[in-house]
Amino acid sequence: MKKHSFKAMLAAALLFGGFAFVACDDDDNPAPGTRPTIELKNMVAVKNYVQSGTIDAVAPGASTTFSFHAGKGQRLMFAAMYSYSNDLFVAPENPGIELFDDAGVPRTGVVANALKLWDNGTRVNEAPGPGVVHPGVAQEGVVTEVNGTDSEGHTYPAASALMQVSLEFDAVKSLFTCTITNTSGNTSNETPFSGGVYVVSNVIDGDLVAKTPFFNRDQKSGVELTALAENGDTAPLYQLVAGQTGIITTLQSAIVVVYTGDTNPIYQLGQKDAQLGLSALAQRGDPKPLRESLSKVPQARHIYIMDHTAQPGESLQCTYEAAENEKVAFAAMFGYSNDWFFANGVALDALTKGDVTSKTVLLDDGTAVNQYPGAGNAQFMFNGTVMSEDKPIEVVGDEFPVPAVADLIKVTIR
Repeated sequence: MKKHSFKAMLAAALLFGGFAFVACDDDDNPAPGTRPTIELKNMVAVKNYVQSGTIDAVAPGASTTFSFHAGKGQRLMFAAMYSYSNDLFVAPENPGIELFDDAGVPRTGVVANALKLWDNGTRVNEAPGPGVVHPGVAQEGVVTEVNGTDSEGHTYPAASALMQVSLEFDAVKSLFTCTITNTSGNTSNETPFSGGVYVVSNVIDGDLVAKTPFFNRDQKSGVELTALAENGDTAPLYQLVAGQTGIITTLQSAIVVVYTGDTNPIYQLGQKDAQLGLSALAQRGDPKPLRESLSKVPQARHIYIMDHTAQPGESLQCTYEAAENEKVAFAAMFGYSNDWFFANGVALDALTKGDVTSKTVLLDDGTAVNQYPGAGNAQFMFNGTVMSEDKPIEVVGDEFPVPAVADLIKVTIR
């Protein structure tokens, strides 16, 4: 490599500290022309939960089921009213039921000690039973655990004796089925349980977004949980969490290629992955294998990688060398997926300027089985193991409630 090329790369590295830039074939282009900058901004609005829903009421001796997707580190939280009370409810301890062990193995079967019995603190407790008068006498209390007796001295068995929780897991779909059984009929405190509300927290950088989804121990309850705890009314709490539920993602590294000719060197829609390294980018955010392969393609004039993660609100960007009659292509991993990536859907003049988000598409590489975005245990974000498939590259469809591309990413060239 000539000395002037090394200086150009060094200047780029200093100008854009934290980003990686690798150019190919600089010596073949002694008059580089202009130097546009491309920015890929993560436009995702952070949501507390990746999924949420309601649970049916369950009478003594009966069961109900509901299903949800999750990956390692995510938790299940739900709450339901102890109906023969003034304001008691059952729920796990914050942040919810642990669904996987440290090795990523799902918990299945009966979950021992999954639940606790809680006093919402908004009504004076009468003796539990079918004769409880609702709504009862108001009080200004806080959410506390009922551990054997409530604040008025009424006795209760452990929550695990009143309700049993069991889990089944479909590894391909990363789908849990939760069965709730009302076992209170075998105790002195037989009670129906109201309908309930459940959530699965989103994860950012390995941390739960919502660590106290419904309540905080020893603090006042919200009006939404109060409606559930006092009246078995799920609507206010469900409406609250539904508005905080949605798919989010990172931009998990990117590649930019300046090229000649009419063929996008990164991918071809409707054709299978060319095995040049795109799958490494789409599955685990690693652009280096694709850069290495494209460095041997004569039409690929310059190649740049951004081997970093852009969280919601953050950007990946680089400045590239381009000349007239050259085109530019880019790809960035949809980080909360099994093998999805953003790319330009049409050819882009390398010297174009402006917002090109409308020309950006979200694609499925077809090399890994899809799971619910941000809740699939085989996904890279959960250190999962890929389940391979062999399909053509296609535009991501509507199997999952993925936001529109413009709500996920903004691509600008300036």
